[in-house]
Amino acid sequence: MFSRARITMMQQLRVAVVGAGAAGLCAARHILARPDTFAPPVVYELTEHVGGTWFYEERTGSYDNGLPIHSSMYRNLRTNLPKEVMMFPDFPFDSQLPSFLPHEEVQRYLERYCQCHLITPHIRFSTVVEEVRPITEETEKGVMTTWEVTSQDKSGSQETQTFDSVFICSGHYSDPYIPSIPGIERFKGKVIHSHSYRHPEPFSGQSVVVLGAGASGLDISLELGRSNAQVTLSHGKPTLPFPLPYGIHQATPVVEVQEDGSLRFQDGAITQAQVLMLCTGYKFSYPFLKPAQLGLEIHDHLVTPLYKFLMPPAFPSLFIIGICKMICPFQQFHCQTQFSLAVLEGSVTLPSQAEMEEEAVKEMERKVEWGVKPRNMLKMDKDQWSYARTLAQMGKFPPLTPVTQSLYEEVWRQKQAHPQIYRHVNYRLVSDTQWEQQDRQAGE
Repeated sequence: MFSRARITMMQQLRVAVVGAGAAGLCAARHILARPDTFAPPVVYELTEHVGGTWFYEERTGSYDNGLPIHSSMYRNLRTNLPKEVMMFPDFPFDSQLPSFLPHEEVQRYLERYCQCHLITPHIRFSTVVEEVRPITEETEKGVMTTWEVTSQDKSGSQETQTFDSVFICSGHYSDPYIPSIPGIERFKGKVIHSHSYRHPEPFSGQSVVVLGAGASGLDISLELGRSNAQVTLSHGKPTLPFPLPYGIHQATPVVEVQEDGSLRFQDGAITQAQVLMLCTGYKFSYPFLKPAQLGLEIHDHLVTPLYKFLMPPAFPSLFIIGICKMICPFQQFHCQTQFSLAVLEGSVTLPSQAEMEEEAVKEMERKVEWGVKPRNMLKMDKDQWSYARTLAQMGKFPPLTPVTQSLYEEVWRQKQAHPQIYRHVNYRLVSDTQWEQQDRQAGE
């Protein structure tokens, strides 16, 4: 790869990082830790602050510059993973904090991470990346690829810089997925996506149909119920195996809005509602990339083919960090970044382009055979552990500790059985293989 020749000539590799959320900060931190190989990164950040989706914005809609608000954070959100498995492996949270944190504490953690690793001077705030474009050149050593990154700052000034590699760390929880519901224009109430939900008080006393029973759908339903809304939780999953509080009942998916504005469910039931809350997730959106140019297909819920869920086989110096779902995100960012930098350093020998494409395609085919729907192709869940071990083995860096998987799986079991109280428990890591449960939080 190009990097071996560059390193031999003692030229530092230049890396652009798109986004200063958790993934972007992780990438920048590890690039800065390798000054012999890498020049300090240029981190492009759309907003005026770090944190990505963890930065709470009271406002919804658009920023002053007309771009859509990035964060999907709501006021009362608490993490659904304990800090003991959520943390970057080399940067623990404050041990005095409870295991399940309000979003403000995660934001403070990321700000502290940024300050501790001296990342801030390398961030270009209020800067929009407009295009990331590969430039290929035939040389004696083969085809060399560099990347032109065109950006625009808040003054309107446009700039293009050239890099050896680009890390895409812009996240995938900011562009709402709006399902197609026949007759939706006939609905007489308010339609809102959870991306624009901030707090429950405006919905008190109203009838709300929440479509989707993922993490946010269930969380928001419980919050609305506590605020005296009459909630119908509409979803296509099996009936939830635990009792819901008074004022919340389950229904099959909404399939149509009828002539009179009422909602019809899959089982034929009909209801009137004042609010339809779409907790239907998000879609992948990379407006600065031209997928065909990279040999990629970008769909609402799938980006393919990506070798190791990271890089286009045709351009293995472009890395999309954190694309997978149902994971320990910060820990996966850590592993993916370490692996990606090992690729650039030349310590990972990649297969041929054809072999990488074949592996990526076979992974998708395997999931199709298992009956996995396209929207769930990038959900990892139990596969994340073997994936992380593979990256660590190939990249020759320390693997995640076994206690991470053990505690993650325990919390998953507790969440399934006790969705309203599982966050009341605190945990402590005893060793790399052992955790212990501590007393419940006071008053709970």
